[in-house]
Amino acid sequence: MNNPLVSPGLGVIFWMLIAFGILAFILMKFGWPVILKALDKREKDINDALNAAAEMEERMKQLKSDNEDLLKQAKLERDEILRNARATGEQLIEDARAKATQEADRIVENARENINYEKLKAMHDLKNQIATLSIEIAEKLMKEELSDKQRANAFVAKELENAHLN
Repeated sequence: MNNPLVSPGLGVIFWMLIAFGILAFILMKFGWPVILKALDKREKDINDALNAAAEMEERMKQLKSDNEDLLKQAKLERDEILRNARATGEQLIEDARAKATQEADRIVENARENINYEKLKAMHDLKNQIATLSIEIAEKLMKEELSDKQRANAFVAKELENAHLN
């Protein structure tokens, strides 16, 4: 087993250590600061992202709270509007009832006045008809009784005696 990779000689180990040392020196001098700077930048970016996420979460909680408050306020306003609408509706119905009652009372009063007017008119017409009939009957009776001259003169004299002149 003379494989140089498995059992390296002292010279190979020496040169490998020198090559590794130079590589380590170059990496420490030029590579590590860049790598550390990149890692620091990445760590800072991750922390910023975490802080931004925490801020966003806080803002979302605030927005959710604000939305809930707005929803509660909207529900309260809706309830107030519905109460006002019901009250207005009831007031309109009550006003309509009052107007209808007034109109009905006015119509009943007008009907009573018309009935009284028609009653008086009918009574007046009836009195006129009775008076006309009485005059016609009296006229017929007078014609019958006064058809004789002697009877007519006696009737006139009798009525003149009964009449009191003022």
